Amino acid sequence: MPIQNVSKLTAQLLAVLVLATGCSVNTPESVSSSSVNEDPVAAVDTAPTADPCAGLNANAAPCAGAVKTSAADTQLTQYFVDDSGLAIRGTDPVAYFTEGGPVAGSSEFAYTWNNATWQFASAENRDLFAANPEQYAPQYGGFCAWAVSQGYTAPIDPNAWSIVDNKLYLNYDKGVQRRWERDIPGNISKADTNWPGVLQS
Repeated sequence: MPIQNVSKLTAQLLAVLVLATGCSVNTPESVSSSSVNEDPVAAVDTAPTADPCAGLNANAAPCAGAVKTSAADTQLTQYFVDDSGLAIRGTDPVAYFTEGGPVAGSSEFAYTWNNATWQFASAENRDLFAANPEQYAPQYGGFCAWAVSQGYTAPIDPNAWSIVDNKLYLNYDKGVQRRWERDIPGNISKADTNWPGVLQS
Protein backbone atom coordinates (compact mmCIF):
# COMPACT_ATOMS: atom_id res chain seq x y z
CA MET A 1 0.00 0.00 0.00
CA PRO A 2 1.52 3.39 -0.97
CA ILE A 3 2.64 5.65 1.89
CA GLN A 4 0.16 8.40 0.89
CA ASN A 5 -2.78 5.98 1.36
CA VAL A 6 -1.49 4.93 4.81
CA SER A 7 -1.27 8.61 5.85
CA LYS A 8 -4.82 9.31 4.64
CA LEU A 9 -6.18 6.23 6.42
CA THR A 10 -4.38 7.20 9.65
CA ALA A 11 -5.80 10.73 9.49
CA GLN A 12 -9.33 9.42 8.92
CA LEU A 13 -9.05 6.94 11.82
CA LEU A 14 -7.77 9.70 14.11
CA ALA A 15 -10.73 11.94 13.14
CA VAL A 16 -13.18 9.11 13.88
CA LEU A 17 -11.47 8.45 17.23
CA VAL A 18 -11.78 12.12 18.28
CA LEU A 19 -15.47 12.18 17.31
CA ALA A 20 -16.14 8.90 19.11
CA THR A 21 -14.64 10.14 22.39
CA GLY A 22 -16.99 13.15 22.41
CA CYS A 23 -14.13 15.56 22.92
CA SER A 24 -15.58 19.06 22.77
CA VAL A 25 -14.64 22.61 23.62
CA ASN A 26 -15.76 23.88 27.00
CA THR A 27 -17.66 27.14 26.59
CA PRO A 28 -18.52 29.62 29.36
CA GLU A 29 -22.19 28.56 29.07
CA SER A 30 -21.24 25.04 30.17
CA VAL A 31 -19.77 26.20 33.47
CA SER A 32 -22.34 26.00 36.23
CA SER A 33 -22.44 28.30 39.19
CA SER A 34 -24.91 28.75 41.99
CA SER A 35 -26.44 31.97 43.26
CA VAL A 36 -25.40 33.12 46.71
CA ASN A 37 -28.27 33.90 49.04
CA GLU A 38 -28.44 36.10 52.12
CA ASP A 39 -27.14 33.40 54.44
CA PRO A 40 -23.51 34.45 55.06
CA VAL A 41 -22.44 30.86 55.47
CA ALA A 42 -24.34 29.55 52.45
CA ALA A 43 -22.44 26.85 50.59
CA VAL A 44 -21.11 27.78 47.17
CA ASP A 45 -20.93 25.15 44.46
CA THR A 46 -17.28 25.12 43.40
CA ALA A 47 -17.16 21.72 41.73
CA PRO A 48 -14.56 21.76 38.96
CA THR A 49 -15.80 21.69 35.39
CA ALA A 50 -15.72 18.22 33.84
CA ASP A 51 -12.77 17.60 31.54
CA PRO A 52 -14.20 17.25 28.00
CA CYS A 53 -11.30 15.00 27.09
CA ALA A 54 -11.63 12.60 30.03
CA GLY A 55 -11.08 9.02 28.94
CA LEU A 56 -8.77 9.78 26.05
CA ASN A 57 -5.67 7.65 25.74
CA ALA A 58 -2.70 9.33 27.43
CA ASN A 59 -0.78 9.13 24.16
CA ALA A 60 -3.54 10.74 22.10
CA ALA A 61 -3.29 14.32 20.94
CA PRO A 62 -4.80 16.83 23.41
CA CYS A 63 -8.31 18.05 22.73
CA ALA A 64 -7.76 21.13 20.60
CA GLY A 65 -9.26 24.25 22.10
CA ALA A 66 -10.31 22.67 25.41
CA VAL A 67 -10.38 25.16 28.25
CA LYS A 68 -10.26 24.12 31.89
CA THR A 69 -11.90 26.44 34.38
CA SER A 70 -10.36 26.40 37.83
CA ALA A 71 -12.45 26.58 40.98
CA ALA A 72 -10.99 30.06 41.61
CA ASP A 73 -12.22 31.27 38.21
CA THR A 74 -15.70 29.95 38.96
CA GLN A 75 -15.70 31.58 42.40
CA LEU A 76 -14.95 34.97 40.94
CA THR A 77 -18.38 34.98 39.32
CA GLN A 78 -20.13 34.79 42.70
CA TYR A 79 -21.86 37.96 43.86
CA PHE A 80 -23.94 38.57 46.94
CA VAL A 81 -27.57 38.91 45.91
CA ASP A 82 -30.78 39.27 47.90
CA ASP A 83 -33.76 36.91 47.67
CA SER A 84 -34.82 38.59 44.41
CA GLY A 85 -31.41 38.04 42.80
CA LEU A 86 -30.52 41.72 43.06
CA ALA A 87 -26.96 42.89 43.65
CA ILE A 88 -26.49 45.61 46.31
CA ARG A 89 -30.16 45.10 47.26
CA GLY A 90 -31.21 46.94 44.08
CA THR A 91 -28.98 49.97 44.67
CA ASP A 92 -27.34 51.65 41.66
CA PRO A 93 -23.57 50.86 41.83
CA VAL A 94 -22.65 53.72 39.48
CA ALA A 95 -24.38 56.31 41.69
CA TYR A 96 -21.81 55.77 44.45
CA PHE A 97 -19.26 57.25 42.06
CA THR A 98 -21.38 59.84 40.24
CA GLU A 99 -23.79 60.96 43.01
CA GLY A 100 -21.53 60.42 46.02
CA GLY A 101 -23.80 57.89 47.70
CA PRO A 102 -26.39 55.15 47.36
CA VAL A 103 -29.35 55.73 45.05
CA ALA A 104 -32.14 53.21 44.56
CA GLY A 105 -32.11 51.53 41.18
CA SER A 106 -35.14 50.71 39.07
CA SER A 107 -36.22 47.48 37.38
CA GLU A 108 -36.74 49.64 34.30
CA PHE A 109 -32.95 50.02 34.05
CA ALA A 110 -31.68 46.54 34.87
CA TYR A 111 -28.62 44.71 33.60
CA THR A 112 -27.55 41.11 34.23
CA TRP A 113 -23.86 40.47 34.87
CA ASN A 114 -22.06 37.63 36.67
CA ASN A 115 -25.27 35.82 37.62
CA ALA A 116 -26.71 38.88 39.36
CA THR A 117 -29.25 41.52 38.38
CA TRP A 118 -27.99 45.06 38.76
CA GLN A 119 -30.45 47.95 38.87
CA PHE A 120 -29.75 51.56 37.98
CA ALA A 121 -31.39 54.94 38.46
CA SER A 122 -31.02 55.80 34.78
CA ALA A 123 -30.25 54.32 31.38
CA GLU A 124 -27.04 56.36 31.38
CA ASN A 125 -25.80 54.68 34.57
CA ARG A 126 -26.80 51.26 33.25
CA ASP A 127 -24.81 51.88 30.07
CA LEU A 128 -21.76 53.08 32.01
CA PHE A 129 -21.83 49.88 34.05
CA ALA A 130 -22.38 47.64 31.02
CA ALA A 131 -19.34 49.19 29.31
CA ASN A 132 -17.04 48.42 32.27
CA PRO A 133 -18.68 46.45 35.13
CA GLU A 134 -15.42 45.90 37.04
CA GLN A 135 -15.01 49.66 37.44
CA TYR A 136 -18.29 50.03 39.33
CA ALA A 137 -19.07 46.65 40.91
CA PRO A 138 -18.24 46.40 44.62
CA GLN A 139 -15.15 44.52 45.70
CA TYR A 140 -15.24 40.95 47.07
CA GLY A 141 -18.39 40.02 45.20
CA GLY A 142 -20.42 42.65 47.01
CA PHE A 143 -20.03 40.86 50.35
CA CYS A 144 -19.11 42.77 53.51
CA ALA A 145 -15.48 43.87 53.07
CA TRP A 146 -14.83 43.67 56.84
CA ALA A 147 -16.12 40.09 56.97
CA VAL A 148 -13.91 39.06 54.05
CA SER A 149 -10.91 40.62 55.80
CA GLN A 150 -11.73 38.41 58.80
CA GLY A 151 -12.03 35.25 56.71
CA TYR A 152 -15.78 34.83 56.15
CA THR A 153 -18.66 36.35 54.15
CA ALA A 154 -21.64 38.38 55.30
CA PRO A 155 -24.45 40.38 53.65
CA ILE A 156 -24.33 44.16 53.30
CA ASP A 157 -26.23 47.36 53.90
CA PRO A 158 -26.05 49.63 50.82
CA ASN A 159 -25.75 52.62 53.18
CA ALA A 160 -22.51 51.30 54.73
CA TRP A 161 -20.07 52.04 51.95
CA SER A 162 -16.77 53.66 51.06
CA ILE A 163 -14.76 54.31 47.93
CA VAL A 164 -11.02 53.77 48.29
CA ASP A 165 -8.65 54.22 45.33
CA ASN A 166 -11.69 54.39 43.03
CA LYS A 167 -13.05 51.01 44.26
CA LEU A 168 -16.36 50.46 46.02
CA TYR A 169 -16.40 48.60 49.35
CA LEU A 170 -19.57 47.65 51.22
CA ASN A 171 -20.09 46.61 54.85
CA TYR A 172 -22.67 44.75 56.90
CA ASP A 173 -23.86 47.92 58.67
CA LYS A 174 -22.58 51.27 59.91
CA GLY A 175 -21.12 49.75 63.09
CA VAL A 176 -19.06 47.23 61.13
CA GLN A 177 -18.07 50.02 58.76
CA ARG A 178 -16.51 51.90 61.68
CA ARG A 179 -14.38 48.82 62.45
CA TRP A 180 -13.41 48.63 58.77
CA GLU A 181 -12.36 52.28 58.81
CA ARG A 182 -9.92 51.83 61.74
CA ASP A 183 -7.39 50.28 59.34
CA ILE A 184 -8.64 50.44 55.77
CA PRO A 185 -5.28 49.62 54.09
CA GLY A 186 -4.68 46.70 56.43
CA ASN A 187 -8.20 45.38 56.06
CA ILE A 188 -8.02 45.62 52.26
CA SER A 189 -4.73 43.75 52.31
CA LYS A 190 -6.20 40.96 54.46
CA ALA A 191 -9.39 40.79 52.38
CA ASP A 192 -7.38 40.63 49.13
CA THR A 193 -5.51 37.65 50.58
CA ASN A 194 -8.71 35.92 51.70
CA TRP A 195 -10.65 36.49 48.47
CA PRO A 196 -12.03 34.39 46.84
CA GLY A 197 -11.04 31.51 49.17
CA VAL A 198 -13.65 32.61 51.74
CA LEU A 199 -16.36 31.42 49.34
CA GLN A 200 -15.35 27.87 50.19
CA SER A 201 -15.72 28.40 53.95
